Amino acid sequence: MAIGTSMTTAWKREQIQALFELPFNDLLFQAQTVHRAHFKPNEVQVSTLLSIKTGACPEDCKYCPQSARYDTGLEKEQLMEVQQVLKQAERAKSTGATRFCMGAAWRDPKDRDMPKLQAMIQGVRELGLETCMTLGMLNGEKAQALAEAGLDYYNHNLDTSPEYYGDIITTRTYADRLNTIENVRSAGMKVCSGGIVGMGEQAKDRVGLLQQLANMEQPPESVPINMLVKVPGTPMADLDDLDPFEFVRTIAVARILMPTSHVRLSAGREAMSDELQALCFFAGANSIFYGEKLLTTDNPEAEADQQLFARLGIVPEQRSVHQQQLEQEATAVDQAHQALAPEPLFYNAAP
Repeated sequence: MAIGTSMTTAWKREQIQALFELPFNDLLFQAQTVHRAHFKPNEVQVSTLLSIKTGACPEDCKYCPQSARYDTGLEKEQLMEVQQVLKQAERAKSTGATRFCMGAAWRDPKDRDMPKLQAMIQGVRELGLETCMTLGMLNGEKAQALAEAGLDYYNHNLDTSPEYYGDIITTRTYADRLNTIENVRSAGMKVCSGGIVGMGEQAKDRVGLLQQLANMEQPPESVPINMLVKVPGTPMADLDDLDPFEFVRTIAVARILMPTSHVRLSAGREAMSDELQALCFFAGANSIFYGEKLLTTDNPEAEADQQLFARLGIVPEQRSVHQQQLEQEATAVDQAHQALAPEPLFYNAAP
């Protein structure tokens, strides 16, 4: 099987299933080959995630301790003040993060929240960090407002396959999630979207999730692959663990299907051995979250990650907002030159 595909080629389920069924070493070899063709093999992009509004979410996502429907002992918190957020962003930058992600437990942001969210975005960008938010569903108007404030990425995970989705969430549809992603794209922001594995899904659902992501008109620039964190009080607290090798396979297939995306080794790292994380990096994961918390669940502390990076010879990817702006300007110049290019004087008349 070929180790890549064009951005316009739709992946069929049987093709993706065939990748999952490859011998483990063959799959990792293909994934590493694709990875090296598009990224520096020993660089990993580092982000920090902060919960800017915690708990009391009206949604019924069965994996989530922030749902108001489950008793998980989580203390509810109101939307943070802007200066509190910026203080945390400064701390994240000092530990090596280049992207600062802000998450709020909402179904969708309200009009009254928008000015404060926009001020957070602007303040974080002024620190030289990339910005990302996850706030629930977005309509076109709110997506445009966040884009105008300078938001670089918006996170909105698909979670699982369309077929299994109804077993996980009933308060919003799969189409709702796809509509939010479309609104984000239309506003000119980059997309961060992935899913969670280990939620009792079948192998075909992991295939279906990656097919949905890879076959978007433009695949997400960031693809978080989360291992379920089983929180007491949620309906998924007592599920069996997913085979770690199946998790690595999911990372590897994501890398092959979406060769230019950052594939993020996300939630669940707290329970992963250093050896398992190293396998994930070899399989093509090149993004992580630094910090003690991922919204409300534990995450390896930055110092432990730095020590692991040193043992593996990995360095944090350096990518500032200024670099992003230069790349965007260069792309705009190229497009302008192409638009102004004269028509060729000759054509190929060969049969």
